[in-house]
Amino acid sequence: MKKQMISRFLIVCALFSLLFSGVLGSQDAAADEKVLVFAAASTTNALTDIGKIFVERKMGEFTPSFASSSTLAKQIENGAPANIFLSADLKWMDYLAEKKMIVPASRADLLGNRLVFIAPADSRLGQVAVASTLKLSELLADGKLAMGDPDHVPVGIYGKKALESLGLWSGVQDRIARTNDVRAALTLVERGEAPLGIVYSTDAAISGKVKVIGVFPEDSHPAIIYPVAAVAGKDTPAANRFLAFLKGPEAKAIFEKYGFSVR
Repeated sequence: MKKQMISRFLIVCALFSLLFSGVLGSQDAAADEKVLVFAAASTTNALTDIGKIFVERKMGEFTPSFASSSTLAKQIENGAPANIFLSADLKWMDYLAEKKMIVPASRADLLGNRLVFIAPADSRLGQVAVASTLKLSELLADGKLAMGDPDHVPVGIYGKKALESLGLWSGVQDRIARTNDVRAALTLVERGEAPLGIVYSTDAAISGKVKVIGVFPEDSHPAIIYPVAAVAGKDTPAANRFLAFLKGPEAKAIFEKYGFSVR
């Protein structure tokens, strides 16, 4: 009788062990299906659309986090559980690469963009030639120029380089409304809180509250390149599927719809 009770007890323990390991296994599998993508704020609309298709195809779960590339890179450095990093410039991808925090073989230059001057849609300002002859201070009047913080935000870094190359920076450097990312600069101009802003052409295109009044010459600043890569130690099967999908024809069509050039 005692032996039977012990046998039953061992059987029950074995069943619980199998059940518990099965639960853990399913939890691990579920975790592997989740893809957390850290991406530059300027990719918000396009990447959201791409993520919806990825989920609809049952290729995995998709969670995006949008901010300035500098902010996201620092978060990844500090242990944020991102699977994929899509940067708006090479600098912050190189930053993580130097710290061996991305998978080198997964890295690719994905997108390109243009830099533009914007004004509120109801502004009296018309089209301007973005050149060294531009009277930028006069255009600003008593207002400020909205742009990403040129100390760390990619669009601001590109913008400062462009203004410097055109000889315009010194005249406006004390009149910059520095923002944490490109969408914040867009918002300031949309609200009329800044008479002018520097954003990517793709950001200007998604807003009906601003108008493009000038396009920067491409040779006035470094090429705007968006690199993408898997985060080291976080390159799960689902993450790799998303990365492959991001480089495929359907994602390309969506990026182009929003005005990006696909490299």
